[in-house]
Amino acid sequence: MAAVPVYVYSPEYVALCDSLCKVPKRASMVHSLIEAYALLDQMKIVKPKVASMEEMASFHTDAYLQHLQKVSEEGDDDHPESVEYGLGYDCPATEGIFEYAAAVGGATITAAQCLLDGKCKVAINWPGGWHHAKKDEASGFCYLNDAVLGILRLRQKFDRVLYIDLDLHHGDGVEDAFSFTSKVMTVSLHKFSPGFFPGTGDVTDIGLGKGRYYSVNVPIQDGIQDERYYQICETVLKEVYAVFNPDAVVLQLGADTIAGDPMCSFNMTPEGVGKCLNYVLQWQLATLVLGGGGYNLANTARCWTYLTGVILGRTLSSEIPDHEFFTEYGPDYVLEITPSCRPDRNEPQRIQEIINSIKALCPGRCVTCTDVQASYSYEPDQWHYFKQFCEPGVNSPRKVCTYQEVMEYFHVVAVLWQVSFST
Repeated sequence: MAAVPVYVYSPEYVALCDSLCKVPKRASMVHSLIEAYALLDQMKIVKPKVASMEEMASFHTDAYLQHLQKVSEEGDDDHPESVEYGLGYDCPATEGIFEYAAAVGGATITAAQCLLDGKCKVAINWPGGWHHAKKDEASGFCYLNDAVLGILRLRQKFDRVLYIDLDLHHGDGVEDAFSFTSKVMTVSLHKFSPGFFPGTGDVTDIGLGKGRYYSVNVPIQDGIQDERYYQICETVLKEVYAVFNPDAVVLQLGADTIAGDPMCSFNMTPEGVGKCLNYVLQWQLATLVLGGGGYNLANTARCWTYLTGVILGRTLSSEIPDHEFFTEYGPDYVLEITPSCRPDRNEPQRIQEIINSIKALCPGRCVTCTDVQASYSYEPDQWHYFKQFCEPGVNSPRKVCTYQEVMEYFHVVAVLWQVSFST
């Protein structure tokens, strides 16, 4: 029975999620399509609990939670202190928003607890995945960071948790929450472009303190399609898995990367995201699956239904079954999504440079003279200083060491010689 995935659901929960003004009725559309494909029969449905104030305060500040509760009760979107807490244009303080946030947070905690209790290997909360919220402010449509709450719950049992974010936007809130620890590694593949929200997540953003090198960011440009995206994802995750050796995984699968999304950025299909999901599932670790962005509601429902089929090992019929929201899937009424003609702006050379940088920056990875040559620009007569460290002695065996050890030495040398990173 442990192999049967857990699907967190209740009618009350979906109704609350439908009230989010940025994605109205999305939760119902996703659930109804999953139900129409008869996938519920193959999962264990678990009713979510509502997160308590104490559970939410395991990450968020008391002051923020109390303010969110206050404006939620009053439906006050013009409270003078709301700007301080990130409430406003992107995150309006509508009536009942606190109850919604507590419901989503509680659902993700419920899914994580099922993994802790050994009830399943995979637990799904599609209405979750709100990855931008900070400890003391709302951000980017996110009022509560349920992904962080889920990771914290998993950490009660699992020593090392890997967070993988495949949303169009950088998972900044989750990265910030764990930027100082080596126990949670965050990996985010996202659009990185001037003026694009949230503006963070360059390849050089790698964490801080004990968490240095435990944040991995893969900046991607517009137009990327399934094949290249999967190649990047597989290469990065293979490296991360080898060096971090996670005990559990949290996977955020925002559908705003899919062709037809109003964000008009990536050019993906559910099949491409499904290949990435399958790569993670083959690790056979405790895996918490969350939703996230996705603003073409029909395509988001298509995507997450398809991914539910991937988790179950089911091939779904192309024709959308008749159900409550059937008319939303016209004019073709099929599950598949066709990529647009948008050009891919990702240059192969730049993608390779990013991957090389990530490989070198993975924590504890052994690097050699060749790795350092790929990371630095230098004059030919300066190379012997680097070589003395990596290969002491002309005929001696190659010396290997961690990237951190190399950097402690080379940053000093780089300053002396005014050497700069080539990337």
